[in-house]
Amino acid sequence: MAETSLKVAVVGTGFGQKVHIPGLQAHHRTEVVAVYHRNLAQAQAIAAAHRIPHACDTVEAVVALPEVDAVTIATPPFLHHAQAQTVLAAGKHLLLEKPTALSVTEAQAIAELARDRQRVATLDFEFRFVPAWQHLAERLAEGYVGNLRFVNITWTVPGRADPSRAWNWYARQDQGGGALGAFASHSFDYITWLFGPIQRLCARLSTAIPHRPDPATGELKPVDADDTCSLMLDLANGAPCQVAISSVTYAGRGHWVEAYGDRGTLVLGSDNLSDYVHGFKLWGSQGGAPLAEIPIPDRLQFPTTYSDGRIAPFVRVVNHWVSDIDRGFATAPSIWDGVRSQQLMDLAHASHRQNTWVEVSPLPDQV
Repeated sequence: MAETSLKVAVVGTGFGQKVHIPGLQAHHRTEVVAVYHRNLAQAQAIAAAHRIPHACDTVEAVVALPEVDAVTIATPPFLHHAQAQTVLAAGKHLLLEKPTALSVTEAQAIAELARDRQRVATLDFEFRFVPAWQHLAERLAEGYVGNLRFVNITWTVPGRADPSRAWNWYARQDQGGGALGAFASHSFDYITWLFGPIQRLCARLSTAIPHRPDPATGELKPVDADDTCSLMLDLANGAPCQVAISSVTYAGRGHWVEAYGDRGTLVLGSDNLSDYVHGFKLWGSQGGAPLAEIPIPDRLQFPTTYSDGRIAPFVRVVNHWVSDIDRGFATAPSIWDGVRSQQLMDLAHASHRQNTWVEVSPLPDQV
């Protein structure tokens, strides 16, 4: 498909309308030709606002359009399995938001169908495409910190700190809501990418705000999805890693990754609480010297930035997806990276329920 247009449909119009549609319309190889919303009138209004030719109220109608080559899915996670299966069964390529699904069983079913139908399925793990993160990966690969001794991750933000924020699917564990799915799905992916496989883990999940108001009636409804999670991980290379995540921290610290080794230290972080991509910087130290900022090379910088920081890395994810479609096979971050992240989320839930460490077993062969 070299230098031809990939005609894409967007399923989901929350994050899909904020990030997927503008990102796809910004990429030189993708054309948005259809949009899905369960309410047809709303789908038509969104299509008109973004000059998209087709509006649909079922995923089946989306994939029945002969011009659709590929589909992005940005719906809540409890819908991912069925919608992804519909897309892949119709022979369309897939770009899927995280968390992948509701269980590793569902995630593997999506991955296996993509493999069987020989379609490229990519996960939107956008931190892999942010310049400061890419430079952190380069410095780690060069051996800047030496033998890894300890990794510390904190991700504390106020997005759900206000108890008057309305109840929705995000409050329900059985629909994939909670901080583990929203945040740790990313963390499990980038820990594996940056530091290698996780061998075992221990998790503690908690819900600081147990009720939220129904958006229609104002009646308080129960929340059983976690808004805070603490993880202890043993990496396969022998280093311990701890992760503290909370979405209910007023004036939280932001997002920080600290890597300590026998030669040096690297610290990546952003205290931007309103945009989880803008603001990342990288600092380093070797031989016990004070931390000093490490400039990010121009070659890694975004060619274009947007007021919404999520769009620029998403454009790079799209570019990765299109390149994989061109070459005929998926590379990381593919659906199999989503399966691994989902497996680790499932194990975190199991660890919390059992109040114990759990081992991470190998996944089935991807081939």
